[in-house]
Amino acid sequence: MNPQLEKLHPYPFEKLRQLFADVTPNPAFTPISLGIGEPKHPTPAFIQRALTHSVQGLANYPSTHGSDPLRAAIAGWLERRYGVPPLDPATQVLPVNGSREALFGIAHCVIDSSQQALVICPNPFYQIYEGATYLAGAETYFVNSEPARNFACDYAKVPADVWPRVQLLYLCSPGNPTGATLSLGDWRQLFELADRHGFVIAADECYSEIYHGSAPPLGALEAAHALGRSGGEHPYKHLVVFSSLSKRSNVPGMRSGFVAGDAAILKKFLLYRTYCGGAMSPPVQAASIAAWGDETHVIENRAKYKEKFHLVTPLLRQVLDVELPDAGFYLWADVRRSGLSDTEFARRLYAEYNVTVLPGSYLARSAHGINPGENRVRMALVAEVDEGLEAAQRIVQFCTALKASSH
Repeated sequence: MNPQLEKLHPYPFEKLRQLFADVTPNPAFTPISLGIGEPKHPTPAFIQRALTHSVQGLANYPSTHGSDPLRAAIAGWLERRYGVPPLDPATQVLPVNGSREALFGIAHCVIDSSQQALVICPNPFYQIYEGATYLAGAETYFVNSEPARNFACDYAKVPADVWPRVQLLYLCSPGNPTGATLSLGDWRQLFELADRHGFVIAADECYSEIYHGSAPPLGALEAAHALGRSGGEHPYKHLVVFSSLSKRSNVPGMRSGFVAGDAAILKKFLLYRTYCGGAMSPPVQAASIAAWGDETHVIENRAKYKEKFHLVTPLLRQVLDVELPDAGFYLWADVRRSGLSDTEFARRLYAEYNVTVLPGSYLARSAHGINPGENRVRMALVAEVDEGLEAAQRIVQFCTALKASSH
């Protein structure tokens, strides 16, 4: 067996299952889960139609490279969304079966395990980054998110002797679970480091279309273009961007996303994925073309999230330390006012009010003396507005009862 498998941690939801193993939730309440970041808004009917009307495509083997119309649809969306020059659909765009498999695969494509490679990850983080690192034969170096920086990571704190070993840097903007977004200054710093040390930046942007203010978050390709890195002999050097339809279009079961950016990296990644058998089925390609070509449903979807967050956040702020994030569909709440740890908070809330949240310590690792997820919980506001409000009201009741019992 591959010895690297021994390094893998249980997935956060397995830890949660173990935490709840001997708990019987209060039957007076119907269950509400804020634990898993799975969109619950309805899938738009036009996407469903495009999928079902294309089932004749199942008679053909799909190309790993994807169809010309799909790559063109993705390139067109990137140009419209980020204001970047037209990307070459043939060399700078690659459809993938959801961003998850591609984020995992990129590590196996770019890491040279003979060189004591390091992969930089944010902390807390999406656990795929860590698993991909270990199974590619590298080690992780975690950069903690900092509440004082609106949960951004401070890459200036990475020791100088670490950077020469770095071959890949994962980042997530907007972040999971914090919702933090990178600024142009952050991108300038990272591009300078990538140029100096030659590592690849893997930018996970699957939450880019769910934001709570008027301005969309800055994208990696957009930042590169603003900094003069979208042209010349090597456009988007060192940068590959990952995105998905799952959150944007409420189709997590369709498993459809893309990678875009540095053509030299994508050429190697296409070779890697050809051997993995990672081709997208023709019906999913047809539905994806429809989804990337329409913004009306995305605007409507975003409005639902805005309504939820602007109703729920002030309620929860009465009893927890929590603020509206930059973007994404998570609230990253500090539970210390409750007097409970993050795990005990989650366990008792489930037992007493039948609401599931995810302990923040399950989403992070102890690094540099702390676990930055400790004493926080992640709440995924993915259901419809009424259910989100009901969950918030139960959490307020729970915290109020805790406070009363402590006096």
